[in-house]
Amino acid sequence: MITSMKFDTRTACRLFALVRPHLKAFIIGLFAMVVTAAVNLALPYLFGKGLIDNVLTTRDFTLLNLVALGIIVLFIIKGGFVYTTNYLLAYVGQRAVLDLRERIFRHLQRLPLSFFARRKAGDLISHMTYDTTMIENSISKDFANLIQQIFAAVFTLVVIFVIHWKLSLLTLVVFPFMGWVFAVFSSKIRKVARKRQEKFGELTSVMEESIYGIRIIKAFNLAPVSQDRFEAENLSNFEKGMKTEQVRATMVPIIELLLVVGLSIVLWFGGSEVIKGNLTAGELMAFIGYIAMLSNPVLSISRTIATLQQAFAAGDRIFALLDEDITVEDKPDAVELGEIEGRVRFENVSFQYPGEDKRVLERINLDVAPGEIVALVGPSGAGKTTLVNLIPRFYDPTEGAIYLDEIDIRDVKQDSLREKIGLVPQETILFGVSVRENIRYGRLDATDEEIEYAAKLANAHDFIMELSEGYDTILGEKGQGLSGGQRQRLAIARAVLRNPKILILDEATSALDTESERLVQDALDRLMANRTTFVIAHRLSTIVNADRIVVLQDGRIVETGTHQELLEAGGLYHKLYQMQFSRGR
Repeated sequence: MITSMKFDTRTACRLFALVRPHLKAFIIGLFAMVVTAAVNLALPYLFGKGLIDNVLTTRDFTLLNLVALGIIVLFIIKGGFVYTTNYLLAYVGQRAVLDLRERIFRHLQRLPLSFFARRKAGDLISHMTYDTTMIENSISKDFANLIQQIFAAVFTLVVIFVIHWKLSLLTLVVFPFMGWVFAVFSSKIRKVARKRQEKFGELTSVMEESIYGIRIIKAFNLAPVSQDRFEAENLSNFEKGMKTEQVRATMVPIIELLLVVGLSIVLWFGGSEVIKGNLTAGELMAFIGYIAMLSNPVLSISRTIATLQQAFAAGDRIFALLDEDITVEDKPDAVELGEIEGRVRFENVSFQYPGEDKRVLERINLDVAPGEIVALVGPSGAGKTTLVNLIPRFYDPTEGAIYLDEIDIRDVKQDSLREKIGLVPQETILFGVSVRENIRYGRLDATDEEIEYAAKLANAHDFIMELSEGYDTILGEKGQGLSGGQRQRLAIARAVLRNPKILILDEATSALDTESERLVQDALDRLMANRTTFVIAHRLSTIVNADRIVVLQDGRIVETGTHQELLEAGGLYHKLYQMQFSRGR
């Protein structure tokens, strides 16, 4: 219980830190809320003491007019403060979540690739949507409402003690029981709310996978399987949601029952005090009015605490994400990488993914000269992609070092390092912006003329001009509407525009038809000229002209040489080549 309370306090403090930059607006909103609560508290006194004891008993029409006018004025004042409260607290809530989403997104951009390999995209999306919405509501509505209701409850207690302290003490008998109910149910709501939010993330993942993989689903008639999987996750999400509501729904009637017990005591004892002459009828009416008003904040507090527990659960998930370590960071004294020749040297490099027992790379030693074309081949899982991913520091070696022109790449700023590297992956990533902007991502300050020149070198200009809006055509999600070869040529144009000293081609032609492969390979040949190039190729026929072929197996370099040298050696490369050649006949 102590650990849980500390954790709650830490989460609450971190949530409040989101409000701190907008504290002025938040305080003004709370002040307006307090004034609204004070106006509400004045009404029973006006009706009980003012109307019944002073107006109706004296039959004073002037005083009656003043009381009626006073009520109208109070509601006009209340309306202005209600508007101020709602507007300012909504502003603070939405602005805090705007800042939080930007903070989450920036953090995601800095996390290593290993993090994304073990987390579902749908779960991360639910952090940015569902969880942040819960926090927004807690700031703009729930937390502020909690403060208002606490103030209303405290102020009401002060007033009823002034009216009749004995009656007030009797009323408070039920409060310790209500506090115990709050504590028990709040803990339960926190737990079930966290489970529900986790289920929502899983549901989002299933939806994303179904949309992304719709082509495969249709091709293999997997719609019933996909539907069953979605329905199972949707039902699970529903059940977790109903569990949350069940706990909340159980708490409220228990609180109401305790309040009714307190009210019954008040009616019995208060009635006897009126009969004895120790209390006027107007004072009793005002007292009962305040007790009725007290029930509203108490019930509201119980509901708000339940909702806040869901916000705390959302905060737990978001802050756990923000606390994820950024394992690849610039050193405090990291420097900008200037002009380079392009020599890349691996010195005793080993690598092991976080949480894995086996090393993917083991003591790699490789020296690549400027302008040299090196092909990496080997069985699936040999470590080829992992090896090239170390060059732009998508990961850092577990042991050893990588040097660029004899400079340890960990001693330079990541941005300046990656400016010298061009990447053309097997699965081309295009964004939902124009063709021009997709190419410009290679170098953001490029002119339109430079973009078109890069497209021509990549054999992309002709098909771009055939699109509906040419270079201004907005692409669909992930380049929908373009062929694989067209998407790949846009990726090459992006790399050409970057004009990198080091080029990484990760199976850039493996999924293309013959004609597309010819166009793409022609563009790649232009791109590789005078650049240090690492080529991962599934089709060994595409790398026969490489300056050097490096063969990997189980994370180790087992052979190096030219295509002809490796064939004559009769080793693993020869075996792989013969297997492909025999399949191709």
